Amino acid sequence: MASTVISDKRPGYGQLLRTPGALSFLLPGFAARQPFAMLTIGIVLLVQHTTGSFGSAGAVAAVTGVSMALFAPQSGKLADRFGQRAVLLPGVLVHTASVILLVVLALSGAPLWVLFLAAVPAGASVPQVGPMVRARWAAKLDGTPLMPTAAAFESVTDEFTFVVGPVLATALCTGVHPAAGLIAEAALTLFGGLFFAAQRATQPAFGISAAGSSEPRRSALSIPGVRVLVVAFLGIGSVFGGMQVSLTAFSEEIGNPGANGLLYGIFAAGNMLAGIAMGAVAWKVGPRRRLILGYAGLTVAASLLWTTHSVLLLGALGLVVGLCIAPALITGYTIVETLIPASARTEAFTWLTGAVALGQAAAVTVAGRLADAHGASTGFLVPMVGTALALATLLALRSRLKPRETSRVAARGIGHRVPVAVD
Repeated sequence: MASTVISDKRPGYGQLLRTPGALSFLLPGFAARQPFAMLTIGIVLLVQHTTGSFGSAGAVAAVTGVSMALFAPQSGKLADRFGQRAVLLPGVLVHTASVILLVVLALSGAPLWVLFLAAVPAGASVPQVGPMVRARWAAKLDGTPLMPTAAAFESVTDEFTFVVGPVLATALCTGVHPAAGLIAEAALTLFGGLFFAAQRATQPAFGISAAGSSEPRRSALSIPGVRVLVVAFLGIGSVFGGMQVSLTAFSEEIGNPGANGLLYGIFAAGNMLAGIAMGAVAWKVGPRRRLILGYAGLTVAASLLWTTHSVLLLGALGLVVGLCIAPALITGYTIVETLIPASARTEAFTWLTGAVALGQAAAVTVAGRLADAHGASTGFLVPMVGTALALATLLALRSRLKPRETSRVAARGIGHRVPVAVD
């Protein structure tokens, strides 16, 4: 039958979006995944306003990021076992309340250690909607030619989130009120998260039946290749965190705080454009080689950021850095699907998401202190060091990224059953 023939032509986004039930979880999922893009920059802008220190602002944001990184995989593991709805409903409520509490404490001039305490539940309860959406696609389209299209679409959505989220948070904080960004983030989380959790029909199977009787349940982090990818995503997080703080500090230095949103938007737009292009290309190069080559380009581009003091040049370099991030992210998600059993799918995605958050948390702390002490340009050293260390790890341990013997071989995206050469 025609429906069973796999052609060389890649299915388009329109065909993907016509998948029954897809829009029911995509639209609320887009709103509910905004916290990952808005939370850090919202905290940085609010706490810097109330304390006058980028170092303090970065430290509070870092506590949030570390909490998210530590708890996100546990959230994914619980979702694989008990279902996404059971994890989302309490998580969304706790996150909303925690962010509002953090806002109230910051505006009331609470001591820094109190803000640290409030930042812990705010980060720990960030709903892992992006990994959950990926898991829904994987469960719905597993083994079909639409799987690579779904993975590319998700990466584009992630990058679009990083275009909209920071720009929206910055505009609200600078144009309305320093707390407006976090308040909007909490509202989007609450309404988007509750609507997403209500979509029971597309929720993946969970519990023992999700794993299958032949596969014992194991942690995704016990797989060596997943740990290598976690390091790679830590480096990507260092770019996000270093850019957020350093661009904010740079905009303050030149006396134009509003430029921060524009510069970060250019950087994030590069991510999105590269993600669209990645989804349109039928790759002949194996995913491991793509990841290493793409990461090398990211490292080179990130290494040049600290050398410029011009808005135009910084915008151009930020665009190039953004163009290099999406290939690394998409290929990382491509590879991880070939390494894990189905029973650990959501958990594996949240380990990668958590690694980005942890790298971002470390980066905002270090970049914030560097910017306070030596100027905005030194904050850009953080993405350079983070990506260089991650690239060295990828080169040294690339053999651990070989697919599982029982897994599907992936050409791109989340994974599909069409065999291709694996380098």
